[in-house]
Amino acid sequence: MTFRHRHLLGIEPLHPTEITTLLDLADTYVDLNKSPHKRREVLSGLTQINMFFENSTRTQASFELAGKRLGADVMNMAMQASSIKKGETLIDTALTLNAMHPDLLVVRHPHSGAVNLLAEKVNCAVLNAGDGKHEHPTQALLDALTIRRAKGRLHRLTIAICGDIAHSRVARSNLILLGKMENRVRLVGPPTLMPSKIEEFGVEVYDDMKAGLEDADVVMMLRLQRERMDGGFIPSEREYYHRYGLDADKLRLAKDDAIVMHPGPMNRGVEIDGTIADDINRSVIQEQVEMGVAVRMAAMDLLARNLRAETEDEGVIV
Repeated sequence: MTFRHRHLLGIEPLHPTEITTLLDLADTYVDLNKSPHKRREVLSGLTQINMFFENSTRTQASFELAGKRLGADVMNMAMQASSIKKGETLIDTALTLNAMHPDLLVVRHPHSGAVNLLAEKVNCAVLNAGDGKHEHPTQALLDALTIRRAKGRLHRLTIAICGDIAHSRVARSNLILLGKMENRVRLVGPPTLMPSKIEEFGVEVYDDMKAGLEDADVVMMLRLQRERMDGGFIPSEREYYHRYGLDADKLRLAKDDAIVMHPGPMNRGVEIDGTIADDINRSVIQEQVEMGVAVRMAAMDLLARNLRAETEDEGVIV
């Protein structure tokens, strides 16, 4: 298997063959998670610490379940009540963690680049569970696995990512990954929610939802991230839904077999109609949750293999 990394901090450093390696392994964990005996001991004897400086019930639960199913000793640190709140720096936190000798560190942080900084200071593998507006690599990987299983391939598809692009690390990680796998990526949303110079990523940009969805194979909706907004980015939620919310009329412009995705949590009636979200023939939103556990198991499995190889001085880990 080809995956030569010490950390998983973003999609950008990954080669397409490494993405395929991780997704292929995750496929085996999808099968394991559906079996009566869901536990393997590939992380037995290793310690996993989850540090979430931002609340995220879904992602934290997914990482915790993934670690436990692989046999790791899993600890969740309550960062909202930690020494960080008392003035401790991120570097001090790293020194404290090193003294605990963890093997896998899962980190979500509100500031872009904070996870990368932590990775430079700790003596273990670090997985980025989302940092600011930078990246959310395991979300993009689970989205990729969902698409591959639903469409039978992960290349030469037309994929529309719609909504609050400017504040979304999910959008950034997805457009990087999907571009690496030779897909046609469209970003759809109001100009106020579109990053500047976004065309440099080789994507198509639309401010007309209907034009952006025409003949799409995949429609990926994003949440309006009001907690990251410091101004009037939209006139009202009602107006936003009218122009950019996914409903049956807009979805008809996509291909008949187009799938609908959403990383969650959803704002029904704001970015997506509830009927569309629950449509068992089009929506793969629940499958995304299922794929999340499998992808995170695969990521930790591969990083643990590299950790052991490094300990045994086999190969070069970058």
